[in-house]
This record gives sequence, C-alpha cells and structure tokens, in this order.
Amino acid sequence: MLLCFATGLVVLGYASVGIAQDGAIPASTLAYAAGFAVLYSLAHLGVRRFAPYADPLILPCVALLNGLGVVVVRRLDLAVAEGARQAGRRVPGADAPMQMLWTTVGVIVFVAVLVLLRDHTRLGRYAYTCAAAGLVLLMLPALPGVGTTINGARLWVRVGPLTVQPSEIAKILLMVFFASYLVSQRDVLSLASRRVVGIDLPRVRDLGPVLIAWLASIAVLVREKDLGSSLLFFGIFVVMLYIATERTSWLLIGVGLFGFSSFVAYHLFGHVARRVDTWLDPFADSSGGGFQLVQALFGMGTGGIFGTGLGEGSPNTVPFAKTDFIVAAIGEELGLVGVMAVLALFGIIVQRGLRTSLSCRDSFGKLLAAGLSFALALQVFVIVGGVTGLIPLTGVTLPWLSYGGSSIVSNYVLIALLLRISDSGRRPAPAPVSPATARASLSEAHTTVVRRTL
Repeated sequence: MLLCFATGLVVLGYASVGIAQDGAIPASTLAYAAGFAVLYSLAHLGVRRFAPYADPLILPCVALLNGLGVVVVRRLDLAVAEGARQAGRRVPGADAPMQMLWTTVGVIVFVAVLVLLRDHTRLGRYAYTCAAAGLVLLMLPALPGVGTTINGARLWVRVGPLTVQPSEIAKILLMVFFASYLVSQRDVLSLASRRVVGIDLPRVRDLGPVLIAWLASIAVLVREKDLGSSLLFFGIFVVMLYIATERTSWLLIGVGLFGFSSFVAYHLFGHVARRVDTWLDPFADSSGGGFQLVQALFGMGTGGIFGTGLGEGSPNTVPFAKTDFIVAAIGEELGLVGVMAVLALFGIIVQRGLRTSLSCRDSFGKLLAAGLSFALALQVFVIVGGVTGLIPLTGVTLPWLSYGGSSIVSNYVLIALLLRISDSGRRPAPAPVSPATARASLSEAHTTVVRRTL
C-alpha cells in the first residue's frame, strides 16, 4: 500500500511537470508509471521472499525519494533544453532516462544482495578483504592515468563512456571492516588510562586506529581535493568507534583532530580556503566563486513556503543543479514544505535503521546497521547544510535524488544490507525447548538408533 502511494505521488509529479511546461499531460506518463510500478513491485517481492521480516517502511521511503529525483532531473532537462533553444545552442541530451536506467540497475543489485546474502554475519569473515578493496577503490582516482578530474575534484574513474565514483562502494566496504574490527577490539579500545574532568581518556597506544583513519581522510583531501568524502569517512569511523566503546573521549579526540586538520587545510590548500571564504560571505564574489551558492539561496528564497510549483520556477539558473544543488531546485519549486518533506523521509529511513541496530541480536549487525544509518544521515546533513549555507560546500551527492549512477547503486546496496539486518533482528526467536520435550526427543532418537542396529 505504501509503495502504491509513493508511485502515485511520483506519477503525479511527473504529470505536473509536463502540464506546467506544455499545458498537457506528457504522452510518456503511462509508460513511466508502468515502469516505476514494475520496478518497485520487483523490489517488494524480493523483500517479501528473501527478507520477509524486514522493516516495511524503509523501501517505500526510498522509492518516493528516488522517484522524486527522477522527476526533478526531468524537470531540469526541460529547463536546460529551453535555455539552449533560446540561446541558439545545441540542445544537450536528457539525463532523466539515464537516471531511470541507473535506478533499474540499483533495484536489480538491491534484490541480488538480498538473494545472495542470507546471513549478514558472513560479511565479518571478509573484513580485511573489504578493507583492502575499500582502500584500493578509495585511492584509485588518485592514480595517474586512471582517475578523472571533474569540477576540480579527482573522484571519478572513466570506464568507456561512463564515469564511476569508486568512493561510493568503498564507503560500504570500509564500514563492514570498521564494524568487524571494532567489535573484536571493543574491550581493548574501551580501556582508560586516566580520568580528566570526568572523561576517561584512552591509552596512548590505542590511538592507532583513529590516527590511521584521520591520515587516510587527509590523504583523500590532499590528493583528490574532496572535502566531502574526507569528512564522511572520518566521521563514520569516529561515530562507529564511539558506539562500539561508549567512550565520549573518542568523540572529543575525533572532533579535535578534525578541527586541527580543518585549520591546517584552510591555510595550506587553496580549494579549501576558497570554499570556506565563500561560505562565510558568498556575496563578496557573487559573480565568481559565490555565484553557485548565491543563486541557490535566491532560488530557495523565491520558492518561499510552498514553492512556485513543479515546472514553474527557474532552477536551471543554479550551476550543477542536477547533482550537488538538487536541494535548491526542490526548494524553489516545492518550497520549504517540499524540503522538509524530503528531510522527513530521510529521517524516517535513518530512524528505522537505528531501530534495526537496537533490535539486532549480534554485535556485528548492531554496529554495521548503526554505521550505515549514520553514514546516510551525515551525507544528507553535509549536502543540505552546504546548499543552505549552514556549513561550507562539499562535493557529496544527495542519496537517490542527485543525478549519478554510482551513488544510486551504492545506496541501494546500503539499504539492502539494512533490510537484511532488519530481517534478522525482527525474525521471531526460536521457541525454547522444555526439558521434558528434550528428554522425549532424545529417547526417541535413541530408540531409532537401537532398532536400526538390530
């Protein structure tokens, strides 16, 4: 029922864009509605067949977010095409069909994970393999002749006509390693050396893991010029470390290291300094470095509370509106109400993910579910905070809404893992066997063996 409701809202939005642009419902609406319904029916059947006890709210929320993302990308396609025609330029190809194709791939991978991974604890056996693969993928774009620089950040690897962002998959692989490692080393990392101002400080020799994670995040920042991924990976590790040990001192150490590295990065790296200066005063260079943020703020201000309506605004005036700044497009045409609805959907997914962590019966699943949920929350905070001027801009995409295949597929893998852990935690525990029943079963088995022997 919830998936039907999500499908109806998405189809309504798709039709609204066509009516606003051409005064009629697009001829492709029926085909789009059928494709969307078939796709998420497949996902629903996969969950019901292979994870029947999984949380029922997560998939409908993801479907609604993904569908809204396709609608907004299509709306931006129409706006870009209209602008090109008015300027006498060649009309670029549409991105909405490719976004729908990547959604299809993501759903197929989602079902495949549920089919192939019947027990999430099996992932713990491959923790160090996941760590090695994750680090290779994370540093792959930095290799000469392999990585590709787009918009100043070296995050992509070109595979034929496509560009792939390996850090999206590396994020999940490293979280699997973090969960396994921290569960096995939790008792050691929880030991305290001394108590200062009511806080138990860890032993100096136990600082190695957090220092390694910190140095790895600095390497990403320096070599790939990606502030968003650097913050995301280090933040995930520190929070998972805090959850595993329940020591506030690890959070304070993480915040201290991040603050120190941010201060140094501001003074040493020009791209970090420019982003911070733009954040502090975007209007100081409103036609240059601050143009993107200024246009986004004006667009959201134009939208007001209820927005201009889908297809009625000018969201294409914001550079990279389909990727980093899709929140600005939503804010202009759906208003504050639309943005809050999107954040509420993400909030539901994160809340249900944390609830999955609490209900899981094994420590590895608990920590992995908490890490996956926090990674999603942090990613949303970083991109929405940057677009609204709360924090400096980063290059992180908004899950399921922003245009990009790597992000969509990797986040469907993330949701599949959450649902697998949820299925395990919500599955009824086996009924306890009474002593009398156990003795009767043992006696019956003994009698059967004697008969066969005779």
